[in-house]
Amino acid sequence: MPKRRIVYPGSFDPITRGHEDLVRRAAALFDEVVVGVAASPAKRPFFNLEERVEMARQALAGIPGVTVVGFSSLLMKFLAEQGTTTVLRGLRAVSDFEYELQLAGMNRKLNPEVETLFLTPSEQYMFVSASLVREIARLGGDVSEFLHPLINSRLNAKMA
Repeated sequence: MPKRRIVYPGSFDPITRGHEDLVRRAAALFDEVVVGVAASPAKRPFFNLEERVEMARQALAGIPGVTVVGFSSLLMKFLAEQGTTTVLRGLRAVSDFEYELQLAGMNRKLNPEVETLFLTPSEQYMFVSASLVREIARLGGDVSEFLHPLINSRLNAKMA
């Protein structure tokens, strides 16, 4: 029987407890979860791709069936390289839905076999986004409850 594999793409700049929550829940539903860390140069990430891949690996190390891979190609190419047509996306609020629906539609247009599955994070992570975490940290706020301790240390060091 083929293994059920899903790709969870994102910039993960940095990976948050909300991302971790979605990965844990996806790992309970799929045999393999590939966390695809996108280069995303247009977003001008705070951490470079190698740093984001390393941090995601650290934060997700204890979850069975999870691998972390960086990529800089079109998602459709990355999915083919990973041997799957299933994409995981997180929805925190209604405002996320419109954008994510457009992405899912475009992905399906590019490859009609692609299926996008949406998961919502647990209630305590519904409002957590990497951009908000970065902004709070930039202004001197404590973001430790939103990040794995190793990621929090990396963010604080980079902010210093």
